[in-house]
Amino acid sequence: MGRPFVHLHVHTEYSLLDGYCRLDRLAEAAAGMGMPAVAMTDHGAMYGTIDFYKACEAAGVKPLVGCELYVAQRTRFDRVAKQDDDPYHLTVIAENQQGYSNLLKLVSAGFTEGLYYKPRIDEELLARYNSGLIVLSGCIAGQIPRLILANNLAEARSLAAHYRDLFGKGNFFLELQDQRIDGQRQVNRALLEMARGLDLGVVATNDAHYIRREDARVHDTLLCIQTLKTVDDPDRMRFPNDEFYLKSGDEMAGLWWDHPEAIDNTLAIAERCNVTFDLGKVFLPHYEIPPGHDADSFLRHLCMERIASRYPDPQPLHLERLEYELGLIKRTGYAGYFLIVADFVDFARRNEIPVGPGRGSGASSIVAYILGITNICPLTYNLQFDRFLNPERVDPPDFDIDFCYERRDEVIKYVFEKYGRDSVAQIITFGTMAARAAVRDVGRALNMTYAEVDRIAKLIPFGAPTVEKALEMSPELADASASDAAVKDLLDLAANVEGLPRHASVHAAGVVISPDAITEHVPLHRTGDGVVMTQFGMDTLKEIGLLKMDFLGLRTLTVIDHAVKLIRHSTGRDFDIETIPLDDPEVYAMLQHGDTLGVFQLESSGMRDLVREVKANCFEDIVACVALYRPGPMRNIPEYVKAKHSQVRHYLHPLLEPVLRDTYGVIIYQEQVMAIAHIMAGFTLAQGDMLRRAMGKKKKEIMDEYRAKFVSGCIANGHPEELAGKLYDLIEEFAGYGFNKAHTAPYGLLAYQTAYLKCHYPVQFMASFLSSIIGDTDKIARYVEECRRLNVAVLPPDVNRSEANYTVEDGKVRVGMAAH
Repeated sequence: MGRPFVHLHVHTEYSLLDGYCRLDRLAEAAAGMGMPAVAMTDHGAMYGTIDFYKACEAAGVKPLVGCELYVAQRTRFDRVAKQDDDPYHLTVIAENQQGYSNLLKLVSAGFTEGLYYKPRIDEELLARYNSGLIVLSGCIAGQIPRLILANNLAEARSLAAHYRDLFGKGNFFLELQDQRIDGQRQVNRALLEMARGLDLGVVATNDAHYIRREDARVHDTLLCIQTLKTVDDPDRMRFPNDEFYLKSGDEMAGLWWDHPEAIDNTLAIAERCNVTFDLGKVFLPHYEIPPGHDADSFLRHLCMERIASRYPDPQPLHLERLEYELGLIKRTGYAGYFLIVADFVDFARRNEIPVGPGRGSGASSIVAYILGITNICPLTYNLQFDRFLNPERVDPPDFDIDFCYERRDEVIKYVFEKYGRDSVAQIITFGTMAARAAVRDVGRALNMTYAEVDRIAKLIPFGAPTVEKALEMSPELADASASDAAVKDLLDLAANVEGLPRHASVHAAGVVISPDAITEHVPLHRTGDGVVMTQFGMDTLKEIGLLKMDFLGLRTLTVIDHAVKLIRHSTGRDFDIETIPLDDPEVYAMLQHGDTLGVFQLESSGMRDLVREVKANCFEDIVACVALYRPGPMRNIPEYVKAKHSQVRHYLHPLLEPVLRDTYGVIIYQEQVMAIAHIMAGFTLAQGDMLRRAMGKKKKEIMDEYRAKFVSGCIANGHPEELAGKLYDLIEEFAGYGFNKAHTAPYGLLAYQTAYLKCHYPVQFMASFLSSIIGDTDKIARYVEECRRLNVAVLPPDVNRSEANYTVEDGKVRVGMAAH
């Protein structure tokens, strides 16, 4: 396998637009070259840490977690142009858990305190967080190499001695690199002499930015995309050659044949480094419990205190469901999570900030309904709690809450203030280069004309996930590639960069709350305008055990709220949208005519056709339409329409009638799959949810295993084997495309509420709707036309004015007036 060696200075895809080492390929390449470990040392950040760790574990190499830190020339707080905008580089690797913890804090402070073009740390931070770290002196942009090149050898030696003492003997190494760069030989000679005089170790690295030598051109293209330059620009940033790849142990040993200790030390360092992650733990945020209670008893206390507001005369089925949920919440340890969500929803309601009736599987909880987190009874709509919190697979529950889009930030601010800014952060998300975007980015970098790049980009079909797939889907694109070498080169380069993270931004809704300082668990990032967010994305936060919550801004809630206020103002009535009847025949007549423009979820042309075709005449029809009109479930539309208008219902067994009655015998919802498995095969509802998940993944071996369990369960319950097989075939056909009713029922409610407002209060509703779309010229034109159709007059000034407010006076829509 060649000379043993470990790369300790590597830039992955998360050195954004400057690293072309994809994490999985990096781990596989290191394993393929027989390397026992490999490091990740991205520029100033640790975005990819957990994915890197998992990739290395899968490939059988040890992950070394590190970072190439930027060290301020003076302090991290100094920000003087041309003096503080060129920090030094320092390579740092965590030796143990203490070192990883310190690295999190260093990287976080670089962003939250030292950000000036780049995230910078300083001497004071290095002194504070110096334990458990192995530190290398850095590339030619490091402070010691720069001092050597400036012939300040005494100062360079003094700094090396200082770092030796600061980090501890054996923890600071002088970093040798040879990519044939001007000045490197001078630096290396001085470093080797310094090492002898100060009793310091030396270590060879290659500052790898890509895996194979031939990847240098792709990396160069990334640099052009990053700097908005073209490849033929003589003044752009570029690497001097193609030597910055993941060289083999033999290649590195050949470079440093006269200093084998520099190779051996990479192995010794890798042997010393042992950072691990327990990805099974959960770190619940802390909720202040009143004296005399723990989280579980206080949650129960609140439920019993509030149950009468939902059920004035609670029936046994309500109390049984409540006891079941409270027991499961206690068993899984999530009482505090429910209390925290209830607390910030209470804040919103106290401050008259509109809150949605529910979203996602959280609406299946009667505890959430009683606490006011959701506003739709799960028993009324047969919503299964095990879809939200499954004891067979204890994933953290996940409440997604809709708020008025104008006031959502007030709720987030409350959470920051209540739980402490050190413990709360918004969540990062990464923009990636999809096929079309990759073609446009690469085309600009290659200095191709806009017209040519636009022509090629438009040949990529919408929905094509990759350039390769696009070539299969589009004969015209394939012909262009085959006949034109420049087009083929463009597509080849685009295929290489597609999927790479391009930039970081703030997730639209995600917020995470930690039980302690958030930097104990995750590094932080700060945007240029001061928003602090985690460096790990939403899925990674879940893996490391932090609970995220989604604070979503929903414009429809704002429209409803404004419309209700306008109705109260213009009619003098104490109108309450929560008490409207759900069986109003005039509303359903309007929907059956396809008059749904402005109606939440139902206004697209396809949805209008579906509502007309179904002839929706009850609330369950609206819920079903919301579930069906999505990619995947759409295939069930003909079956549902046929069943709706048929005089005969097919249930396969009488026991299934209660489960499938509302959908006319057709399986639409995931909850129905769970219920069928429970009733017919004796599965628990939690096991039914596991079956539903397995069917969604469509893995044959797992499906066959569940088929055997389902059939045997049916037989044990006295059902014929033939019927069991037919039932399994039926649910297998539909389950992969089933939708979560706990999401569509609340959204169906919002759809009905907006339909009711449009039907009975068109002036106030359209006034509110127009107010919500200011600035969207195309939409305004459509909805002004709808106003005219409804005999709702739109008065001047011009409806396109971005500062306009739409209100109602004398039965007409007015602009720029304050009505409430």
